[in-house]
Amino acid sequence: MTGIMAVRSAFPVHRYPQAELTAKVAELSGLGPAERVLLDRLHGNAGVDYRHTVLPLTEYSGLRGIELANDRYIEEAVDLGEQALRGALAAAGLSARDVDLLIVTSVTGVAVPSLDVRLIPRLGLRPDIKRLPIFGLGCVAGAAALGRLHDYLLAWPQHHAALLAVELCSLSWPMTEVTPADLVSSGLFGDGAAALVAGGGQANEGLRVIASRSEVYPDSVDTLGWRLGSDGFRIVLTAELADAVERRLSGSVSSFLTEHGLTVDEITAWVCHPGGPKVIDAIQNSLKLPDSAMELSRRSLAEVGNLSSASVLHVLEKTVTADPPPGSAGLMIGLGPGISVELMLLQW
Repeated sequence: MTGIMAVRSAFPVHRYPQAELTAKVAELSGLGPAERVLLDRLHGNAGVDYRHTVLPLTEYSGLRGIELANDRYIEEAVDLGEQALRGALAAAGLSARDVDLLIVTSVTGVAVPSLDVRLIPRLGLRPDIKRLPIFGLGCVAGAAALGRLHDYLLAWPQHHAALLAVELCSLSWPMTEVTPADLVSSGLFGDGAAALVAGGGQANEGLRVIASRSEVYPDSVDTLGWRLGSDGFRIVLTAELADAVERRLSGSVSSFLTEHGLTVDEITAWVCHPGGPKVIDAIQNSLKLPDSAMELSRRSLAEVGNLSSASVLHVLEKTVTADPPPGSAGLMIGLGPGISVELMLLQW
C-alpha cells in the first residue's frame, strides 16, 4: 500500500485575468473581427477566471518558432519543477537523498536529457536514483504516473518515490493558421507544476493509494492530442471528447469500484481532472454525481485553468486540504488522449 506524504503545487509569478489573456491571444494570432467575437465567447464560457503564464505577456510576441519556445520550456520547466519538488519534500519531512524513484511527466516541451536528469544536481538527488520520464500521455499523465508510482512501491515498500508534473501550456499558444480547436484550448490551459511524495512504509495512516486501473476507449485516438507543426505543438480536439466520456466513464468506474466492494455512492472525495466545463459536466452526468462532488475541480479550473498533467494533482492537493473524514474513500479520475482513463482508489 502507498502512503501519500505530501502534495504541493507551484506556479509562475505572472498571473492574469481571463480577459487580459484573451486580448493577448487575439493579438498574437492576428484575429479578424469575426474570429475575435468567437474567441471572446469561447474564452468567456471556459470556466476560467485567472491563469498563470511562465513569461510576462509582453514577451510572447518574440517567441515565434518551435526552437525558441522549446529552449525556453527547458529552462523554465526545470526552475518551476524544482520549486514544486522542494515544496513537497519539505512538507513530507524528507531530504532529496531519501528519494529512490523520480517520475517526471510533461507534454508541453521536449528535453533530452530529460527534466529529471537536469533536476538531480539542482535538488541534490542521489546519482543512483531510479528515473521514469513520461511523455505523450497528456492530461492523463498525472494520474497515470501516480499509478506507476504505486506499482513501484508495492514492489519496494521501504522506498520513497516522488512524482513531478510540470506543464508550460502558454508556450504553445497558436499564432498562425488558427483553428476553432486552437481558440478553445487558448482559453483553457494554464502554466503550473505539482509534485507528490509517497512511501510504501507510510501507509498505516493518512492518505493512501489502494488500487489503480488504466483503460483506453477504442476508436477514440483522434479525439484529443497534439500534432507537431512548423511553429510547435498544436492541439487536436474534437467535440466527441465530452460525449465519449459521458457514455463510457460510468461503466469504467462502476466495474473498478465493484472489484473493491464499493459503489459510486460510497465515494466521499472525487479528485477529477478539470479538463473544461464540458468535460467536468460529462464526468458528473455519467456518474450522476451531485454538484458538490465537482466543486474542487471547478474551483481549480477557475483559479488556474487546465494544467494538463498537473491539474489532477492540484485538485488532489485541494482535496487533502479539505481534510476528508478518516476512513473515507476517494476516487481520482484522470482523462487524456486515447481517450485514456486512469482511476486511482484512495482512502483517508
